[in-house]
Amino acid sequence: MHHLQCILQAQRCLGWGPLASVSWLLLRTCRAHSSFSGTTNPHPEGQQENGVQKDFSSRLATGPTFQHFLRSAPVPQEKLSSLDLVDPPPYLTVDELLGRQRKVYLETYGCQMNVNDTEIVWSILQKSGYLRTNNLQEADVILLVTCSIREKAEETIWSRLHQLKALKKKRLRSRVPLKIGILGCMAERLKEEILNREKMVDILAGPDAYRDLPRLLAFAESGQQAANVLLSLDETYADIMPVQTSPSATSAFVSIMRGCDNMCSYCIVPFTRGRERSRPVASILEEVRKLSEQGLKEVTLLGQNVNSYRDNSEVQFNNAVSTNLSRGFSTNYKTKQGGLRFAHLLDQVSRIDPEMRIRFTSPHPKDFPDEVLQLIHERDNICKQIHLPAQSGSSRVLEAMRRGYSREAYVELIHHIRESIPGVSLSSDFIAGFCGETEEDHLQTVSLLQEVQYNMGFLFAYSMRQKTRAYHRLKDDVLEEVKLRRLEELITVFREEATKANKISMGCTQLVLVEGLSKRSATDLCGRNDGNLKVIFPDVEMEDVTNSGLRVRAQPGDYVLVKITSTSSQTLRGHALCKTTLKDSSTYCSPE
Repeated sequence: MHHLQCILQAQRCLGWGPLASVSWLLLRTCRAHSSFSGTTNPHPEGQQENGVQKDFSSRLATGPTFQHFLRSAPVPQEKLSSLDLVDPPPYLTVDELLGRQRKVYLETYGCQMNVNDTEIVWSILQKSGYLRTNNLQEADVILLVTCSIREKAEETIWSRLHQLKALKKKRLRSRVPLKIGILGCMAERLKEEILNREKMVDILAGPDAYRDLPRLLAFAESGQQAANVLLSLDETYADIMPVQTSPSATSAFVSIMRGCDNMCSYCIVPFTRGRERSRPVASILEEVRKLSEQGLKEVTLLGQNVNSYRDNSEVQFNNAVSTNLSRGFSTNYKTKQGGLRFAHLLDQVSRIDPEMRIRFTSPHPKDFPDEVLQLIHERDNICKQIHLPAQSGSSRVLEAMRRGYSREAYVELIHHIRESIPGVSLSSDFIAGFCGETEEDHLQTVSLLQEVQYNMGFLFAYSMRQKTRAYHRLKDDVLEEVKLRRLEELITVFREEATKANKISMGCTQLVLVEGLSKRSATDLCGRNDGNLKVIFPDVEMEDVTNSGLRVRAQPGDYVLVKITSTSSQTLRGHALCKTTLKDSSTYCSPE
C-alpha cells in the first residue's frame, strides 16, 4: 500500500480525533512500510546498510501493526507498555511523559464503575510520577471522571467546567499552567462538542483510553488539545491494581468486566463503554487477595452486566456449554458459548477470605441461573442481597425497552429468588415516563412496587440519550411535568412499601460491618447489614467475644451484632450487643 494511502485509511478507521493524537502511530506505520521496501532494495548502498536496516527492523518488530488502527482489533498490552518505555512518540521525550511531581486532583461523578475507574486512573498516573492532592487550589491537573447516563449528569459537568474556567483564568503565570481533562462516558459520548464548546478543556480520554493519559497530558503541555476516545474490544485493565483513594476504607470495588451487549433501547452504556469483555479469573482473584491482605472486609464485584461474566481467556475455558438464562428471559444477541461463568468466579472469590463480605452489582435479571442462587444461599460471606433492575411494571413498556422479559417472568423470578434465598434483601431500578408510557403502564409499575416490596430502590425520570435505539426509533412523548409527577408517585409508593419491608427487622439481631461515625451524630456509629441497609447505633463499649470477653469500642472494619429497635424506609437503628466475626456471629449471638 502506498504510504499516503496507509495514512488516509488509518484516519478513516480512527473516525475522529485530533491528528496530533495519532500522528505518532501513523508515523510508525509509514516507517514500517519504508523498512519493508528498503529490505528489497537492489542497490549496493542498500546492502552496505544492511546491518543498520536489521537493527531498525528489530525496533519496528516491537511497534504497532496496522491492526492497531482498527477499532475492532485487539491491542497487545505488552507491546504498548514496551513502546512507552523504550520508544516514546518522536514528538515527546521519556522525561516529558513523566509527571515530574505535578499534582493531580480527581473528581468522580456517577456510578460505582466510575469510582473504580478513578482508582485505575490514579494507579496509572502515580506510576508516571504524578502526585495526588485533595486541594483543588494547589492542583496542576484537574480530571473529572464523568457520567452520561442522564442529561442531568452531563449538566452537572458543564456547570463544573464553568467554575473551573474561572480557576484556570486566575492561575498565576509563575505557576505551571493548569490542565483540565474530561474522562469517562461524557468524553466518549460528546467528543468534539466538549473540545469546541469549552476551549479550556485540555484532554479527553474515554473509558478505554486511561493507559494513554501520561501521553495525552504530556502533549497538552504544548498548549494544544489532546484526545483519545477509541473504544476497545479487549481492554479490562486486568494488569493494573487500582489504588484505593481512601486509606480508612473498609470496602473496595473490583471491576470484573466492562461494557454491555444488552442494547436496551433507552441505554447509552453500550455506546460509551463498548461491548462486553471480562477480566481473566486469575487477575480478579489476585486483586481480591491483595485487598484481603490490606485488611479490607468487603468487596463489591462490578460490571455493567456483572452476572453475564464470561472468561474465555484460556483455550480450555472455551467449552460448548451455552449460557444459562433465568426462566422466561431472552437476550437481544446470539447465545454465547463457552467460558468460565459468574457462578465459578463467585465461588472462587468467596473462598479467598471467609471474613470478607462479597457483593456484586449491577446484574441483569436474565442472568440468574439456579447455580448462582444456590451459591449465594450456601456461602455465609456472600451477602444475601440482590439488585434486580425491573425498569417498569408494564410488559408493553418492557418490550419497548427491549429488556427481554415480561412482568410475569420478572415476578416469577422474584418468587424463585425468595424461595432459594430466605430473607434475601431486594433492590431495583425504575424509569418513570419512558417513550409511549401511558397512565395504565405507570399504574402497573406502581402495583409492582407494592407487590414486591423492595428494601431499596433507585428511581429516575426518563432522559432520552442520542445514539440509543429509543432516540432513533421512538418518540419521547411523555411531558416533563408528567414524568416528574409519576416519578414522585413511584418514590412515595416505594418508601411506603420499603418501610413495611424493613419493619420485619424489628427486634432482630443483625451483623453489621462498621464503616465509621454517623454523618449526623458524633456519638453514633454507622455500618451496613448483610442486605446493604444502613444501620445506626451508639458508639459505646461492648463485649469482644473474639478476645476473651474484653470490652472495646467498635472501629471501622469491625463486625458488630446489633439488635434493631427502630426502622424506616432507608435506615435501621439499634444498640450494639458485641463485637464478633462473620464466621462466629451466629454462634455467639443468635437472633431473638
